[in-house]
Amino acid sequence: MEANAILPIFTAIAGSYLTYFFASRSKREESILKYKEEKYANLLILLQGFVGSTATSETKRKFFEEQYKSWIYSSDEVIEAINEMVKLVIDTKGNAPDPQQGRKVVGNIVLAMRKDLNGKTKLKFSDFVYIDVI
Repeated sequence: MEANAILPIFTAIAGSYLTYFFASRSKREESILKYKEEKYANLLILLQGFVGSTATSETKRKFFEEQYKSWIYSSDEVIEAINEMVKLVIDTKGNAPDPQQGRKVVGNIVLAMRKDLNGKTKLKFSDFVYIDVI
């Protein structure tokens, strides 16, 4: 077989493989992102267990169950931000923490999640405001 005939066949095979490779990679990344969005949304809702009048021991317990699972999928920054909140909870020994410090650690968790999902953000921890609805 002539070299001129092999080149188009090789190019077609290589092109097909590259198309398949990038399509499956993109689909996998999209699936991971969707999974993280769902899990981060659960963590965000459970963070209510630490804030204002919605703070309950049951919600805190559920948060910590979900937090343990988050070690599998969360970015390092999310884990570190959650650890800062856990440290604050431990340091206050069941008492209410300084409200500003509490808002900062919760806001930093939300920002770390945004950065993990979106890549970057211009927001600051103080831009996240949790409002009690009674």
